[in-house]
Amino acid sequence: MNHTKKIRPEKVIQFGEGGFLRGFVDWILQITNEKTDFDASVVVVQPIKEGLCDKLAAQDCVYTHIARGMKDGVPIVDKKIIDVISRTVKPYDDYDSYLKLAENPDFRFVFSNTTESGIAYVAEDKLDDVPPKSFPAKVTALLHKRFTLGLDGFIFMPCELIEKNGETLKKIILQYADLWNLGDSFKAWVEEKNIFCNTLVDRIVTGYPKDEKIDLGYEDNMLNTSELFHLWVIEAPKSVLNEIPFDKTGLNIIITDNLDMYRTRKVRILNGAHTSMIPYAMLEGVETVKDCMEDKKMSEFVHKCVFDEIIPTLDLPKEELVDYAENVFERFNNPFIRHFCSSISLNSVSKFKVRVLPSLLEYIKRTGNMPENLIFSLAKLIEFYKNGTPTDDAEVCAFMKEKSVEEILANKAFWDTDLSFLKDEVKKYADK
Repeated sequence: MNHTKKIRPEKVIQFGEGGFLRGFVDWILQITNEKTDFDASVVVVQPIKEGLCDKLAAQDCVYTHIARGMKDGVPIVDKKIIDVISRTVKPYDDYDSYLKLAENPDFRFVFSNTTESGIAYVAEDKLDDVPPKSFPAKVTALLHKRFTLGLDGFIFMPCELIEKNGETLKKIILQYADLWNLGDSFKAWVEEKNIFCNTLVDRIVTGYPKDEKIDLGYEDNMLNTSELFHLWVIEAPKSVLNEIPFDKTGLNIIITDNLDMYRTRKVRILNGAHTSMIPYAMLEGVETVKDCMEDKKMSEFVHKCVFDEIIPTLDLPKEELVDYAENVFERFNNPFIRHFCSSISLNSVSKFKVRVLPSLLEYIKRTGNMPENLIFSLAKLIEFYKNGTPTDDAEVCAFMKEKSVEEILANKAFWDTDLSFLKDEVKKYADK
């Protein structure tokens, strides 16, 4: 790769070097550098012992990112060389160089994606471990060193897919402060000198293209791919934009004081569309999400679910909801991604409870009518567990297969409520 890397001040610490952060956060920071005066580089910390940092460092932390998808009905391929990462640090190999990050007053932002299980408390972790095992314990050690140096704290924007990711990280850091007897003044400094933002990330990052040949004209072992769509909702004071001018990038980044409505929108529309159509699709032998979009019957069904029955139950402005839903269907039509129905069908009962059932019940509450398409999807869910190929907990599968529709709907352990009042409606669609 013939690329002259720009040298920028190190302002960002990033825990994680996998495809998602490189195809989302680093891609965003690259554009932020190009379009604003942010002028920052990233030091990547490898949060676990094994990882990709050596491979990344071998090409001077420069790699190509390719975003692909549909835009206004036209396939788009956007290629960008990412050179925002200055270097990597591996705490398991050189813990001193990790702790040394605390000494640089220019560091201001901490991004992370250490998987959903990464923001966890491990009671066995100690301050003098080299390094502590958990991600929050490693952060606590870094913060304590910074505190002892009398420096300012950080703005945390974790990308882990858990609710209240920023608040949870802060809570665990304060638990370690107690466990390690770091004192009230340190805890007050964590509270007052650091900002912990809850965030919601939305982009399918498909990583290194294993099963296809992309000819770049040069070798890139860290080539990364994603869909075109991206959304980052950050629950933070507006003042953070004075330090990281996301509002001047033209990117789909929302700074808000209430993340919940955006999370609800994503869960009900994007995830709800998936979950309402997948059992039906699998019973019909449809293989991928794109195949669903190309199947007239399936496509019309899921459009009715979303536009006629899910959107009327949500409280954001209608134009915003419709725009988001249209984006979702454009993403479903992405010719570059093979998203298999079978992989989405995992644990469909619990997914239905969280993603679809709230829309179904809210529709009845608001209109007094039955949402025919969502009821149909519930009937297909039951049929899928009886006659299809579900992947779920053995007890759930056995109950769904053996019990009657009435018993399934009355099972509060599945739905957190008794759905017996729906039995006549669901039975209308049984075996259809």
